[in-house]
Amino acid sequence: MIKIICVGKIKEKFFRESIEEYQKRISKYTKLEILEVADINNSNMNIILEKEKELILSKISDKDYVITLEIEGKELSSIELSKKIDNVLITNSNITFIIGGSYGLHEEVKKRSNYKLSFSKLTFPHQLFRIMLLEQIYRSYKILNNETYHK
Repeated sequence: MIKIICVGKIKEKFFRESIEEYQKRISKYTKLEILEVADINNSNMNIILEKEKELILSKISDKDYVITLEIEGKELSSIELSKKIDNVLITNSNITFIIGGSYGLHEEVKKRSNYKLSFSKLTFPHQLFRIMLLEQIYRSYKILNNETYHK
Protein backbone atom coordinates (compact mmCIF):
# COMPACT_ATOMS: atom_id res chain seq x y z
CA MET A 1 0.00 0.00 0.00
CA ILE A 2 1.11 3.54 -0.72
CA LYS A 3 0.16 6.32 1.66
CA ILE A 4 0.79 10.00 0.99
CA ILE A 5 0.63 12.47 3.87
CA CYS A 6 0.34 16.09 2.74
CA VAL A 7 0.00 19.41 4.48
CA GLY A 8 -3.01 21.39 3.25
CA LYS A 9 -6.00 20.80 1.04
CA ILE A 10 -6.25 21.07 -2.72
CA LYS A 11 -8.58 23.93 -3.58
CA GLU A 12 -8.30 24.20 -7.36
CA LYS A 13 -10.61 21.95 -9.36
CA PHE A 14 -8.03 21.22 -12.07
CA PHE A 15 -5.51 19.97 -9.47
CA ARG A 16 -8.19 17.79 -7.80
CA GLU A 17 -9.14 16.31 -11.17
CA SER A 18 -5.51 15.44 -11.95
CA ILE A 19 -5.07 13.85 -8.54
CA GLU A 20 -8.25 11.80 -8.99
CA GLU A 21 -7.06 10.62 -12.40
CA TYR A 22 -3.74 9.38 -11.02
CA GLN A 23 -5.49 7.78 -8.04
CA LYS A 24 -7.66 5.86 -10.48
CA ARG A 25 -4.64 4.78 -12.56
CA ILE A 26 -2.60 3.72 -9.52
CA SER A 27 -5.53 1.73 -8.08
CA LYS A 28 -4.91 -0.87 -10.82
CA TYR A 29 -1.62 -1.72 -9.09
CA THR A 30 -1.91 -0.97 -5.38
CA LYS A 31 -4.05 0.56 -2.69
CA LEU A 32 -3.43 4.29 -2.38
CA GLU A 33 -4.39 6.54 0.50
CA ILE A 34 -3.93 10.31 0.55
CA LEU A 35 -4.13 11.91 3.99
CA GLU A 36 -4.32 15.67 4.25
CA VAL A 37 -3.37 17.37 7.49
CA ALA A 38 -4.38 20.93 8.33
CA ASP A 39 -2.39 23.83 6.99
CA ILE A 40 -1.54 25.73 10.21
CA ASN A 41 -2.28 29.43 10.14
CA ASN A 42 0.23 31.22 12.34
CA SER A 43 2.91 33.87 11.83
CA ASN A 44 5.53 31.88 13.77
CA MET A 45 7.36 29.31 11.63
CA ASN A 46 8.40 27.25 14.67
CA ILE A 47 4.81 26.93 15.87
CA ILE A 48 3.67 25.94 12.39
CA LEU A 49 6.38 23.26 12.05
CA GLU A 50 5.66 21.91 15.55
CA LYS A 51 1.91 21.57 14.94
CA GLU A 52 2.42 20.08 11.47
CA LYS A 53 4.89 17.60 13.00
CA GLU A 54 2.28 16.41 15.49
CA LEU A 55 -0.35 16.01 12.78
CA ILE A 56 2.02 14.20 10.40
CA LEU A 57 3.48 11.83 12.99
CA SER A 58 -0.02 10.89 14.19
CA LYS A 59 -0.72 9.47 10.69
CA ILE A 60 2.39 7.23 10.60
CA SER A 61 2.36 3.71 11.98
CA ASP A 62 5.43 1.90 13.29
CA LYS A 63 5.38 -0.49 10.34
CA ASP A 64 5.39 2.27 7.69
CA TYR A 65 8.48 2.74 5.57
CA VAL A 66 8.65 6.54 5.44
CA ILE A 67 9.98 8.49 2.48
CA THR A 68 10.17 12.22 3.09
CA LEU A 69 10.30 14.63 0.17
CA GLU A 70 13.15 17.01 0.92
CA ILE A 71 15.32 19.31 -1.16
CA GLU A 72 18.32 17.79 0.68
CA GLY A 73 17.26 14.26 -0.26
CA LYS A 74 18.66 11.95 -2.92
CA GLU A 75 17.61 12.51 -6.51
CA LEU A 76 16.59 9.37 -8.40
CA SER A 77 15.65 8.62 -11.98
CA SER A 78 12.20 7.18 -12.62
CA ILE A 79 13.72 3.72 -13.07
CA GLU A 80 15.65 4.05 -9.80
CA LEU A 81 12.48 5.15 -7.99
CA SER A 82 10.57 2.17 -9.38
CA LYS A 83 13.30 -0.17 -8.11
CA LYS A 84 13.24 1.57 -4.72
CA ILE A 85 9.48 1.10 -4.42
CA ASP A 86 9.74 -2.53 -5.51
CA ASN A 87 12.56 -3.31 -3.05
CA VAL A 88 10.83 -1.59 -0.13
CA LEU A 89 7.56 -3.45 -0.74
CA ILE A 90 9.39 -6.78 -0.55
CA THR A 91 9.97 -6.28 3.18
CA ASN A 92 7.37 -3.61 4.10
CA SER A 93 3.63 -3.63 3.48
CA ASN A 94 3.35 0.18 3.48
CA ILE A 95 5.31 3.02 1.96
CA THR A 96 4.40 6.43 3.33
CA PHE A 97 5.47 9.50 1.38
CA ILE A 98 5.42 12.82 3.25
CA ILE A 99 5.04 16.21 1.57
CA GLY A 100 5.63 19.05 4.03
CA GLY A 101 4.10 22.50 4.18
CA SER A 102 5.44 25.89 3.18
CA TYR A 103 8.32 25.68 5.67
CA GLY A 104 9.26 22.10 4.88
CA LEU A 105 9.37 19.39 7.53
CA HIS A 106 10.13 19.49 11.25
CA GLU A 107 13.42 17.81 12.21
CA GLU A 108 11.58 15.06 14.11
CA VAL A 109 9.65 14.12 10.96
CA LYS A 110 12.95 14.02 9.07
CA LYS A 111 14.42 11.76 11.78
CA ARG A 112 11.48 9.34 11.38
CA SER A 113 12.22 9.12 7.66
CA ASN A 114 13.69 5.88 6.31
CA TYR A 115 14.66 7.57 3.04
CA LYS A 116 14.99 11.20 2.00
CA LEU A 117 13.96 11.79 -1.62
CA SER A 118 14.36 14.94 -3.70
CA PHE A 119 12.74 15.60 -7.05
CA SER A 120 14.88 18.69 -7.64
CA LYS A 121 16.64 21.58 -5.99
CA LEU A 122 13.74 23.70 -7.25
CA THR A 123 10.79 24.66 -5.07
CA PHE A 124 7.33 23.61 -6.31
CA PRO A 125 3.81 24.55 -5.25
CA HIS A 126 2.53 21.81 -2.92
CA GLN A 127 -0.57 21.19 -5.03
CA LEU A 128 1.50 20.66 -8.17
CA PHE A 129 4.06 18.56 -6.35
CA ARG A 130 1.37 16.15 -5.15
CA ILE A 131 0.47 15.53 -8.80
CA MET A 132 4.14 15.10 -9.71
CA LEU A 133 4.59 12.51 -6.96
CA LEU A 134 1.46 10.61 -8.04
CA GLU A 135 2.64 10.63 -11.64
CA GLN A 136 6.02 9.19 -10.62
CA ILE A 137 4.36 6.49 -8.50
CA TYR A 138 2.16 5.59 -11.48
CA ARG A 139 5.19 5.62 -13.79
CA SER A 140 7.03 3.35 -11.33
CA TYR A 141 4.29 0.75 -11.49
CA LYS A 142 4.23 0.93 -15.29
CA ILE A 143 8.00 0.34 -15.31
CA LEU A 144 7.78 -2.53 -12.81
CA ASN A 145 5.09 -4.22 -14.90
CA ASN A 146 6.97 -3.74 -18.18
CA GLU A 147 4.11 -1.70 -19.56
CA THR A 148 4.59 1.06 -22.10
CA TYR A 149 4.13 4.62 -20.97
CA HIS A 150 4.88 7.88 -22.74
CA LYS A 151 8.48 8.98 -22.16
